Amino acid sequence: MRANSTTTATIGAVVGALGVVFGDIGTSPIYTIQTVFNPDDPHPVPISTDNVYGVVSLIFWSVMIIVTFTYVTLVLRADNHGEGGIMALITMLGRGVERRTVAALSLLGIFGAALFFGDSMITPAISVLSAVEGVKVIQPQFDSWVVPITAVIIIALFSVQRHGTSAVGRFFGPVMIAWFTAIGACGALGIADHPEILKALSPVYAIKFMVGHFHFAFFSLAAIVLAVTGAEALYADMGHFGRRAITSGWLLLVLPGCTLSYLGQGALVLGDPKTASAPFFLLIPDWARLPMVLLATAATVIASQAVITGAFSVASQAAQLGYLPRLRIAHTSESTMGQIYVPWINGLLLVSVLTLVFTFRSSAALAFAFGMAVTGTITITTTLFLYIAHTRWKTPLWLIVVGGGVLLTVDLMFLAANLTKLVHGAWLPLLIALVAYTVMTTWQRGREIVTRTREEAEGPLREFVDSLAAHEHPVTRVAGTAIFLNRGKHSAPLALRANVEHNHVLHEHVVVLAIVTLPVPRVPESERNEVDALGYAKDGIIHVTAQFGYMETPKVREALSLLEPSETEGRIDLDDASYFLSKLELVRGSAPTMAAWRKRLFIATSYATADAAEYFGLPSESTVIMGSRIEV
Repeated sequence: MRANSTTTATIGAVVGALGVVFGDIGTSPIYTIQTVFNPDDPHPVPISTDNVYGVVSLIFWSVMIIVTFTYVTLVLRADNHGEGGIMALITMLGRGVERRTVAALSLLGIFGAALFFGDSMITPAISVLSAVEGVKVIQPQFDSWVVPITAVIIIALFSVQRHGTSAVGRFFGPVMIAWFTAIGACGALGIADHPEILKALSPVYAIKFMVGHFHFAFFSLAAIVLAVTGAEALYADMGHFGRRAITSGWLLLVLPGCTLSYLGQGALVLGDPKTASAPFFLLIPDWARLPMVLLATAATVIASQAVITGAFSVASQAAQLGYLPRLRIAHTSESTMGQIYVPWINGLLLVSVLTLVFTFRSSAALAFAFGMAVTGTITITTTLFLYIAHTRWKTPLWLIVVGGGVLLTVDLMFLAANLTKLVHGAWLPLLIALVAYTVMTTWQRGREIVTRTREEAEGPLREFVDSLAAHEHPVTRVAGTAIFLNRGKHSAPLALRANVEHNHVLHEHVVVLAIVTLPVPRVPESERNEVDALGYAKDGIIHVTAQFGYMETPKVREALSLLEPSETEGRIDLDDASYFLSKLELVRGSAPTMAAWRKRLFIATSYATADAAEYFGLPSESTVIMGSRIEV
């Protein structure tokens, strides 16, 4: 029975991964070959028998090298306590000993995360547009309806985010299984008509295409990279499904389905070069085109859902690690960890995606922009992985140089090809990434300045407690428990100092609570709290450090409920406790801490900060907020 249960659980994880992880990469066959042979491309690839073989072969081997080898075989092994994604890589870098190198790579990783935000904006636009464009193949007069229909679908998609994906998640896997089965079957039909296309599986044709026609083959890489869009999702969602489930789903269904589709489309173009305008939909029998358009739309919505969820996760992790302000986060599933909704990010993505749809108006126009975000993220992930493999796993340097050099050469070739599309739309994801990177690094720097200034105003915690014991601050002790939230262990909370110095009141039992985010995804409950009596536990004052992982939302009451009575002498009453928060008003000062424009950006970004009481799960009726002004 145990073996059967394990098998069932494994199958369930694979189905779940198919529904969430592979949506983006699984819908790439809709537009990849069409984009390669797009006559409006600044560097079009002429349609000929040799070029079709070369393009299909180059697509297949690009997928094998970047997705199957780099991500599935190598990068998925670099997990941070089971979690993946570029933010997990950044936290793993923090354990290195070469500080300058780690700092530089961390900044590179942050730029990779910023590129992912650009990917999160472009993916829903290009995916849904490409699927809806299938109606033009059925009825060309529906061309004018493509953009409005796409906009309606996108608005509906973002409108339901607040309800979470748990209610519909169980349907995602079967839909994607149907999708990969359908595109594989259609591809097999195309191969049956022109079986000679199977020769494209040989890497010889990819090499001959690149070497013999480099003057346009190099530029074609900017479109061929579309075949590996979504590779980062395999790594980012590893924590939800596990490496085994993702690897199984990729090798058993996704890779075969996509490969058959690419080969079938290549066979179709060999038979009739005119079909290069829409090879994916023209490969489908007439009677099945409308159902396939509907299935493609469902698949692209799922692909969009996956990348939107990924953006929520990256934003949440970035906030936990101090690169973004504390954002309001809603957990949308009581049973599934990691399903979250971030309203501020959701609104930003909705406006951005609609802007892209109405500006570019076609998937072909957006394709030039799409590749830049993908290649940038892949190159940065490979670089960070190679550093971790050498420093943590002690992989020999010669192997890193030789093997890693080959992988990075492939990545950099794709990146260089996309840089040639800067004036044609590739500037867009770079601009989005630059803005996001500037916001995140400015917030990190401003947060350091505010923390330092705040600690100077607060003064040492132990000295403050000593002054209470020495009666330097005559206070009235009142019954009850007061919990003062603080940034760390060494300074006195501003709210505590103000309460004593201005109100001359102190509760009978006082807890100074610091919330610490560790560079791990989650912290076991047994390791949640660290208690320090500060030498004055008999006077009812203790310090508690509550530790959370960067994937968790800190809940104060839940953390304090884990304290043993022996640690607090049984004197903390959470049901009747009062919570004190220090609220800071940030103002631009004259000190040369940052450039004036960065100070304004930091203060503007602070307005997105979520309400602290709500974020930490504090009861509003027993929470007291005391304000202070700090110059940046």
